[in-house]
Amino acid sequence: MIPAPTEATDIDGAFAERLLAWFAAHGRKELPWQENPTPYRVWISEVMLQQTQVTAVIPYFQRFLVRFPDVATLAAAPPDEVLHLWTGLGYYARARNLQACAQVLVRDHGGVFPKEIEAVNALPGIGRSTAGAILALSRGQRHPILDGNVKRVLCRVFGIAGDPGSADVLAQLWRRAEACTPRTAVAAYTQAIMDLGAMVCTRARPACTACPMPDLCVAAREGRQHELPGRKPKRPRPAREAVLLLAESEVDAGRAFLLERRPSPGIWGGLWSPPQFADESAALAWAERSLGPVGPADRLPVIDHAFTHFDLRLRPLRVACRSRPCVADEDQRLWYRLDAPPRVGLPQPIRQLFARLAAAADDFA
Repeated sequence: MIPAPTEATDIDGAFAERLLAWFAAHGRKELPWQENPTPYRVWISEVMLQQTQVTAVIPYFQRFLVRFPDVATLAAAPPDEVLHLWTGLGYYARARNLQACAQVLVRDHGGVFPKEIEAVNALPGIGRSTAGAILALSRGQRHPILDGNVKRVLCRVFGIAGDPGSADVLAQLWRRAEACTPRTAVAAYTQAIMDLGAMVCTRARPACTACPMPDLCVAAREGRQHELPGRKPKRPRPAREAVLLLAESEVDAGRAFLLERRPSPGIWGGLWSPPQFADESAALAWAERSLGPVGPADRLPVIDHAFTHFDLRLRPLRVACRSRPCVADEDQRLWYRLDAPPRVGLPQPIRQLFARLAAAADDFA
């Protein structure tokens, strides 16, 4: 064990030294994006890992890289295919920003990530921490990072109280992140501090006995692990409701449901979903007006879905078109066949709903 230092600069150096030693013995070194860590591969992984666990990201990353192996392929892809491969990861603005960024890279940078942190930070959907991670992990450049795991580690080890999202606390964290980032072994250090937060210094049950910083860590010494980092003031979560119109018709000898492209920006922007209405009367009136006569409405079980800032309750209302509807596939509408689904992006609750409907249809086939 490295002796406990007393000066601030010594503490920063001891933190990095202990972290690198811990990483050498316990860190993750065989994640898919660690193999051939090009800026492109690191960038895709860093965006996918925002708000998402590593185990959930791995299969998405692998499928995404098979279909979009480089910046040019991603830039030129149909947006629906990008969203289709993202379906289930959530936070779909990330996927839209990925493609927008790829297009800027092709247009302005010859399809190559710039080497300057300012230029990377200026790309669509890339903030300061992600820009630093891309350049540190792929090129070994010395740039601090400050994702959720890193914030938690620094708050606990250095006793930084308050809401990590507030301007003053965030400034403290960036100063500390800058001071702790070593001059050498930057890629290993960057992965190490993320790993420590994900594997040891976890939110609910930190494994302090496995941590290399027990005597350095203010939270461990003072028993403040559950106090640090601080929390945002709690606010009541708003709730919204909508009726989800499942208009069913026969299309090409198969049963299909009408979908609309959701407006962007907005909830599920750019994805495809059954039309939503404020109430059943509005949904049925629209169906009669736009699709012609429909059969009796069948109310399906409600769908509850939690977003980051609010809860959504959807009330699916299934109706059958009595005649072939006049609505045809177009840029903003399409008929989604359960037996031959198109490659488009669906919100996770809608994908799960269609999976249940397809399974029920198979049971009665």
